[in-house]
Formats: sequence, structure tokens, C-alpha cells
Amino acid sequence: MTATTPQIRLDASDPYAPLLRQAAAHASGYLGTVNARRVGPTQADVDALVNLGGVLQGDGENPAEVLDLLHRFGSPATMAVMGGRFFGGVIGGSLPVTVAAHWIADAWDQNACLYELSPVSAFLEDIVLSWLIDLFNLPADCGGALVVGTQMADITALTAARHALLAKAGWDVDNDGLFGAPPINVVVGEEVHATMLKALALIGLGRKRIITAPVDGQGRMRAAALPKLSGPTIVCAQLGNVNTGCCDPIAEICDAARGSGAWVHVDGAFGLWASTAPERRHLTAGLELADSWATDGHKWLNTPQDCGIAIVRDRIALRNAMAVSGTYYGEPAARDPMRWCPDSSRRARAIELWAALRSLGRRGIGDQVERTCRLARRFAEGLAKAGHEILNDVVLNQVLVAFGPGDITDQVIKAIQDDGVCWCGGTTWHGRRAMRISVSSWATTEADVDMSLDAFDRAYRQCGGNR
Repeated sequence: MTATTPQIRLDASDPYAPLLRQAAAHASGYLGTVNARRVGPTQADVDALVNLGGVLQGDGENPAEVLDLLHRFGSPATMAVMGGRFFGGVIGGSLPVTVAAHWIADAWDQNACLYELSPVSAFLEDIVLSWLIDLFNLPADCGGALVVGTQMADITALTAARHALLAKAGWDVDNDGLFGAPPINVVVGEEVHATMLKALALIGLGRKRIITAPVDGQGRMRAAALPKLSGPTIVCAQLGNVNTGCCDPIAEICDAARGSGAWVHVDGAFGLWASTAPERRHLTAGLELADSWATDGHKWLNTPQDCGIAIVRDRIALRNAMAVSGTYYGEPAARDPMRWCPDSSRRARAIELWAALRSLGRRGIGDQVERTCRLARRFAEGLAKAGHEILNDVVLNQVLVAFGPGDITDQVIKAIQDDGVCWCGGTTWHGRRAMRISVSSWATTEADVDMSLDAFDRAYRQCGGNR
């Protein structure tokens, strides 16, 4: 210890130590048994949540008793996404190192808005953004930001697009707003994700102004069928259809957009990570030709929730679109994260993202994608062998299956959820009810897949199905 380092001693009066030990015991107990419990809570578990409510009392309660109450009634009512058999969405259970890093981040409690307020947060954000840009093989001088999720990443990138396109048309949107501004055309595919439409509405581009481009049978935008592009235009492409997992042909879309000067944005909530996997990389061909990209870490990278990533080719457009000024916002000596995203006060989500990237490395990230895609294929093969209809080309980690007519499929889904061995949700694809299986967790094994296939078979028989 250097002479300038203060010596800090923790004694019995430390208010954190006993509560942290208690929380660690509850969390460790939960994680240690998560694979042995039901994946979805029972109705009784959900009903018992009433014990966490009631009238807020005038006098506070003992903190240790509050934690015990939270664990007693909260833990049973969770969805066991941290186990290996949750397939209800692209929600990866957090890697152990990211959970631990998240705990450290909570202990630090950094406000990652300004470099001056948290050098470590700003420094780590710079590091992870540079790693991600390189990992996705995007132009090295891109700008980027960490936000709460892909929808906010879409908003961040699309705001930069709106700012740049209107500036090119001679309009100052920051000062003059959208009233009287040159119209911006927006093109999306027929299978656009609902959150993209919400993002476009939130930045003032409106749902009714959107032009919808046709898609093929798997939901991929048909680049050859794009409408004629002219004037300020944003084309929103997609990597990873939420139902089929298919990816739009980015290279062809960018070629079609290039001549008109349109901005191509890629919504790659989970599909962007396919670019890290040797056997899936072809699905993202032309990725580097786009103008902006959105994804997140809490899907395929398996970080804790609340980890969105926005990347924009024109870093100046991003910076200008997110500019902030005020009495204490002088010109920074280093990169201030809040000057690149919508948030001011913000948590230091770069910490667990850094831990995930550093612990996995390039090969580990690609292996995670490849392994879960192989497990999705195992699901599809097992279901097809059992006589059920697979409705999609299983190119990534998504499987769509129908167990017969829509009412039977819905009955089977409910029976699977009630059974508790695994959890899958329902969806509608081309007018047909289907069950969607999303495989995205580091914790899922072949044994989990086989156990789930057995559960599917039990549920199907329970609903009167036979082969």
C-alpha cells in the first residue's frame, strides 16, 4: 500500500456487509437450484406476490427482514431465465462473470454521464465500443453509445439519421423542430419488428408515413422490390426476424439505397451477433455498408438486462444529434458518454459488457452463437421426427413449430407452460398459430433440449395428439 493510499477499515458498524452477505446467500441459493425448479411460476406463486404489497407504513422495516421477504415471495414468482430451459424469447441467462461484475458495478454506483464524474465508466465505455465495432467488422471511426436496449439504440441511431438527412436538406431540426421540415421517407419490411415502429413514432416520423416493402416467405425484405427511393430517406433493415431468425440481404439493400443517398439502418437486436460466427457470417454479408446499427448485449452475449448498443458510421451526426449544453457542461477533455446518447444520468452498463467480452474473447462469442444455433437445429429435427410441422428455415436460433390446427397448438403451448420443465411462447406466422423456440442461453445443453422435447411430447399427448 502506497503512502498516499488511505487505509479504510470495515468494522461491525459497516451497514453494507451483513446485508450483502444475506443477499449473496439468497442469490447463490436461487442460482444453485434454478435448473431444478419450474421454469415458469405457478399461479399460486404469482398470487403470493400480494405479500410484497399493501399500504406503505409510516415506520420503515428492518432491512434484513425486507430482503428475506423479497426472496421468500419474489424468487418463486420469477421466470427462470437463468437456467437452461427458458425458450420464450431471445433472452440469454446472464454469464456468471457478468452477474459478478454487475454486483461490483452496483457497489460502485457510478453515474456514467460524464468522464469527470466517473472516469472508469467512461473509459470502459470507450473500450467496449471500440471492441464491438471491431468485432462486427464495422468502420473503425464509427461513433457509438450504450443505452437500455435495442429499441433505444434504434431511437439513438435513427435520431442521428434524421438529424443528418435534414441538415443535408438545409433544415436545422434542433432549433426548428419538425414543423414544416422536409418530409423524410421511411421504408421498412413487412416483417418489421413492432419496436422499430414505436421508435420511428417516438422520433416524430410517424407510422402512417412509413412505406412497407414486400418480403419473401421467411420474412426477408426483397431488395429488388424496394420502392423507388428519392429525397431524404431511411431504409430500416433487419438481422434476425423474431419469428424465423432470417436476415434481410443487407448488401443488396445498401446497393439499392446507395444511388439515392438513403440512410440504411440495421436493426440487429440479436442477429447482428451472427457476424461473429464463422458458419453464420454469410447471413450478415454487407453489414459494413450500412449507416447505423442497433443491437444489445442482454440477448446473445448473455449480459444482464439493460444493455443496448447503438453504432453510427457518421460519428459527427451522432454527436450533433445528442448534443447537450448548459452551465456546467464545458467542452470535455475526454469523451463524456451522455453527449452520445439520449440519457444524462445513466448506470455504468459498460462494466458487465466489458466483463463478457473480455472473458469470452472473439472465439468464445462466436462459439456461443454457433452452439445455440446447433441446439435450435436439434429442436427442429426432434420435433420433425415426432411428426410436427416446422414452419421456418432454421438458419439461426429460432424454431417455429405447429402441432396441428391453431387451437391444438395453443393447447399444447399452455400444457408445456403448465408442465414447468421448460417455457415457450406462442406466436402467429402467416396466419397460423405456432410455438416459438428461441435458444440463446449459455446454460442450455443438449440434455436440456432432449428434456424439453420429452415435455413437448407429453403435452401433445395430454392434448389428445397421437402419431
